[in-house]
Amino acid sequence: MVEMPSDTRPTKSPPAADREAVEHLQRALSEGRHWFLALLEAIALWRPADEQVGERYYRYLIDGEAFDWLLLAERLLECIDGRVPEDERDALIFFGQAPLDLDEACFRETIGEAKHRANLNYLYGVTVEEALQLAVEEEILKERRSRVWGGREPLDEVVFQRIYGRGRHDLLAEFRSQRCLPDADSIPFQELKEFTYWLFKYRMHQCDRARVASDTRKALAQLSRLELAGRPERRARRRLATAPAEDDPRVIDVS
Repeated sequence: MVEMPSDTRPTKSPPAADREAVEHLQRALSEGRHWFLALLEAIALWRPADEQVGERYYRYLIDGEAFDWLLLAERLLECIDGRVPEDERDALIFFGQAPLDLDEACFRETIGEAKHRANLNYLYGVTVEEALQLAVEEEILKERRSRVWGGREPLDEVVFQRIYGRGRHDLLAEFRSQRCLPDADSIPFQELKEFTYWLFKYRMHQCDRARVASDTRKALAQLSRLELAGRPERRARRRLATAPAEDDPRVIDVS
């Protein structure tokens, strides 16, 4: 189990584990440790699944199983503002580019096995799922450009129909109904990540294994194309320190 409570209600005041992680980060920097290694060690110590900081709500663990480590990294780096080179900080937070060349084994060992497994859930359930949506969107746009008259249906609805067999509006309404969330014309970024992870699990349960494997390969290929093209887009910014290969066979079992 991930060492974070599954209860995701906002915490009004940081618990002791928060202070322990931040104090370790500050102490390690004072002792001359590289900031990225100190950051990963602090992440290993961190326990709360979420917290409320001023007007901003941070949810690090989605559904008690998908860990957004870069969001937690952003939060911890805010606690030591000015002690990390700004360009390195921005490269990590916005593009998932680590300042040190760590392999996955080192990354896993430093943050801990439980958090690493939860991060894989996030990687495949959010980052890869977003890449699949982008890949299908580009396919549909290419199809429309080849026609004399393009389709009139909203693009996002067509994308969702092709991937999930249902429209985006319908699926979003079901997601919000299950979570007791209010209906709205827009969707906050945090809710969008949770919706994306919900879509991932919906697809796992609705599609056959061959289709799931095919879609996963398509999404990983899309991530590789974005990286090679030098397009660190927002959709693919929440990356693992060592990104998966296109032929990575791992598929997270959420049954």
